[in-house]
Amino acid sequence: MRIYLAYLSIVLLWATTPLAIKWSVKDFSFLFSVTLRMAIGLACILMILALSRQRLPWHSKARQTYLAVSVQIYASMLVIYWAAQFIPSGWISVIFGLLPLMTALLGAIWLRENNLTLGKLLAYSLGLGGLWILFGSALQMGYEAALGIIGALTSTLLHAASSVWIKRINAEIPALAQVSGGLLLSMPLYLATWAIFDGQWPSEIPPLALASTVYLGVIATTLGFVLYYYLLLHQSANKVALVTLASPVIALFLGHAVNQEPLTLKIATGTALIISALGVHAFFDWLKQKSNSV
Repeated sequence: MRIYLAYLSIVLLWATTPLAIKWSVKDFSFLFSVTLRMAIGLACILMILALSRQRLPWHSKARQTYLAVSVQIYASMLVIYWAAQFIPSGWISVIFGLLPLMTALLGAIWLRENNLTLGKLLAYSLGLGGLWILFGSALQMGYEAALGIIGALTSTLLHAASSVWIKRINAEIPALAQVSGGLLLSMPLYLATWAIFDGQWPSEIPPLALASTVYLGVIATTLGFVLYYYLLLHQSANKVALVTLASPVIALFLGHAVNQEPLTLKIATGTALIISALGVHAFFDWLKQKSNSV
C-alpha cells in the first residue's frame, strides 16, 4: 500500500513541478530560482533528519550514493531549469516521459540487464518518433525552443544515469539519507554556480514566483525526492521511471489550461507517440515478469 501511495504522490508531484518551475523562472533568474529551491529543500530535509534522529551514513558506499544522487539533484536539475526558460512546462514532463527508455538503455549497458528486446526496440522507435515531431514543433517556435528540448533531453539522460548508478552501487541506505547526502554535496555547487554566473538578488519578489519556489523547495524537493528514492530503494530503476507514464498528460493539459501554453495537433501527436512508447515498454516488462513467474 505504501508503494502505491508513493507512486500516486510522485505522479501528481511530477505533473505539477514543471509548471511551478516555469513560473519560478519567469521573474527570477533560473540560477537564483533553483539555488533558492535547493536551499529551502536542504533546510527542510535537515530538520526532518534531526527530528527523526537519523544519522547520516558515511561509509564508502554511502558516499558513492550521495555523489550519484547529486548528479540528479545538481546536474539534471540545473539543466532543466535552464531549459524551462525556452519551452512550455508540459513539454518538460513529456520529454521526461522518455526516462524509462533511457533508464532501460543505460541499465542494459551499465547493469548488464537484458532489456534490448524486440518490444523495447519498438518502444524506442515510437519514443524517437514522438520526440522528432516535438522537435519539429520547437523549430517552428524558434531556435531557443529547440535548445530547450535539447536541454530537457540532457536533463532526462542525467536523471536516468543517476538512477542506474544508484542501483549499481546498491548501498541500501534510507531514502531520507540519500536525499540529505545528495543535497549536502549539491548545495555548495549551487551557491558557487550562482555566485560566479549570476550573483544578483532579484530587484523585486513577485508572489507567484516566490510561492512556486517555496512549493518546489518544501514539497517537490523534500517530499518528492524522498518518495522517489524510497521507491528506488524498493523497486527497480525501470519500474520507478514508469511514473512518467501518467504525469506527462496531466502536465500538458495543466499547462494549457492554467498557463495558456500551446496544444496543437503536432504536440498532441508527439505526446501520444511518447506515451505509446511508454505503454509498449511497460507491456513487454509485464510479459517478461509473467513468463519468469511461470
